[in-house]
Amino acid sequence: MGEWDREVDVLVFGSGIGALTTALVGRCEGLSVLLCEKTSQPGDTAATSGGTVWIPGSSPAQQRGVGDFAAVRSYLDAEIGERPEDAPLREAFLASGAEALDYLAARSEVKFSFNNPIPYPDYHPENTGGALRGRALSPLPFDTNVLGDDFALVRAPMPEFMILGGMMVARPEIPHFVRTWSSWASLRLVTRAVLRYGCDRLRFSRGTRLHLGNALIARLLHSLRAAGAEIAVNAALVELVRDNSRVAGAVVEINGKRLRIGARRGAMLATGGFGASASHRAALMQRDDIGESLVFPANVGQGLDYAQAVGAALDRAHDSPAFWMPSSTHTRADGTKALYPHIRDRPKPGMIAVNAKGQRFVNEAASYHDFVLAMFAAQLSEAWLICDRAFIRDYGIGMIPAVWQNLRRYIRSGYLATGETPEALAQRIGVDAEGLGRTVGEHNQFALTGVDLAFGKGSSALNRHNGDAAVKPNPCLRPIGSGPLFAVRVEPTPIGTAIGLRTDADARVLDAAGAPITGLYATGSDMSSIMRGHYPGPGITLGPSLIFAYRAARQMRLAANAPVGVSM
Repeated sequence: MGEWDREVDVLVFGSGIGALTTALVGRCEGLSVLLCEKTSQPGDTAATSGGTVWIPGSSPAQQRGVGDFAAVRSYLDAEIGERPEDAPLREAFLASGAEALDYLAARSEVKFSFNNPIPYPDYHPENTGGALRGRALSPLPFDTNVLGDDFALVRAPMPEFMILGGMMVARPEIPHFVRTWSSWASLRLVTRAVLRYGCDRLRFSRGTRLHLGNALIARLLHSLRAAGAEIAVNAALVELVRDNSRVAGAVVEINGKRLRIGARRGAMLATGGFGASASHRAALMQRDDIGESLVFPANVGQGLDYAQAVGAALDRAHDSPAFWMPSSTHTRADGTKALYPHIRDRPKPGMIAVNAKGQRFVNEAASYHDFVLAMFAAQLSEAWLICDRAFIRDYGIGMIPAVWQNLRRYIRSGYLATGETPEALAQRIGVDAEGLGRTVGEHNQFALTGVDLAFGKGSSALNRHNGDAAVKPNPCLRPIGSGPLFAVRVEPTPIGTAIGLRTDADARVLDAAGAPITGLYATGSDMSSIMRGHYPGPGITLGPSLIFAYRAARQMRLAANAPVGVSM
C-alpha cells in the first residue's frame, strides 16, 4: 500500500515480556524484526515485577510428576469456569507452555528455575486441581556485565525494591540480610554481596547482579542483541495502516521523525494495556475511585485505541476488568511519588487490615488480588494495615524494610502513623477507636489459639507459605503488642488489565464478526486475558504473554506475504 520508508517482516510495539519474546522468536525463526519502544528504556511493567511466569506442564514439572494437565484443567475450571468460548485459547496456552520454554532455553539466555528456593503454590491450592509447586517459575539471576553499554537500557526496579541505593537482593537472601549477625553463613553471604555491589558502583549507577523481573528483561534484551534484532527506543506508534483486509504496517514516530514502516509478516501489539490511563480506567473499569496505578506510566491504552481504529474488537467480558494490588504511597526525598505493593508483609504474623470502623474485612494473607476484591466487596477505597514495633523490626512494613530502619522519617512524612494504644492510633488515622480496640483484642485471642475464627488467616497453604514458619502453631498469627502501634494506609491499584483485544489461539486480533485481521497480533495486556479477571497463581499475566507471543511469532513465520528476511 503506497510507499514505505522501510519494510521488515515483523513490527513489534512495546517492550515487556510479550514484545521481547515476539521479537526474539521472530529472529530465531529467521525473520527481520524491528521492536519499537516509545520510551527511552525497554522493560515495561515486567522490569519492576517479580518476573514469575505461571506456565503449567514445563518439561521439568512433567519429569518430576507435577505436570498433570488434567489437574490444571480442573483447577482453571474451578477458578474461572469452563467457558467453552475460551477453550481454544486455554488449550493453546496449556499445549505450548513447555514447548515455548524449551525453545527459548535452547536458543537464548531466557531461562527459568524450576527449583525455586521455596516452591510457589497456586493461589488457591485447596481448590480442585490446585498445586503446591511446579506451575510458577522464576527467572534465573543475571549478571549484566555481559550487556556492556546496553545495561543502561534495562529499566531499573523501584528504588524501594533495592538497598544501599541500587543493590537487588534475591528472595532467599532476604533472611540473611535481615539477620546478618545470626550466623557465619549469613555474614559471609551479606559481606560478599555488598563487596561485589561496591565494585559494581565504581562503573555503573547500580548493581549488575539482577533478580526477578529485572533479570528476565535483561535476559531477553541480551538474547535479542545476540540474535540481531533491531530495537528502536523513543519510537511511538502513531497509526496502524490497513490495506483492505490486512494490516500492512504502521506510521511510527522515531526520535521525532515520522516513518511509514511496512510489516510483511505482521505487527504485534504488546503495549501494556490501559492501566496507567485515568480516562481509560474510568471508561472500561467503570470505577472513579482508582487514583493510582502500578502499571508502567506509558501504558495508556494506545495500542487498544489504534487497533479498534482498524476494526479490532475489544473484549470486556471479564469478572474483573483488571488485576489488583493493595499499595501504599509515599513522597520520596526528591519529591517524586512512590507506590509500594504490599505483598510480603500482609501474610506475616502480627498484622491486621481494618476499615473505617476499625474492623477486619479480609484474610490478610490472601493473594493481593483477592485482598483488593475484598476491599471492593466491602465498598472500601482505603484500608489500614496495623501492627506493633516488633512486627516492623522482624518483617518491615511496606516501604520500610526489616533492616536499617528509620521510623521517624516515615512518621514525619505521614507514611507511617503511630499511637501508644489502639485507641490513640485509631484517632490518629481516623477510624473508630472502640472498634479498633475490640478488633485487636479479638485478633490476639485468635493468635493464642492459632485459629483465626473470623477470616481463617493461616488456614491455607498459600497463607502458610508466605507466613513465618518459626511462629507456632500458626505461621500467620501472633499477638499484637500493647504499644506503640503503627499503621500504613493502602488503596486498590491495578497491576495489569484483563480487558483487551479479542484474539484467536495464535494471538491474531479479531474483528467484531470474530474473523482474524490479517497481519495484526496482540499479547500481554493488549490481549484479552484468558484468566477472565481471575488470579489462579503467581505469574498469570507474564506466563500467557510469553506463550502467546511465542505462538504469534511462529504463526508469522508461516505467513506467505513476502520473502523471509528481506529488509529495506
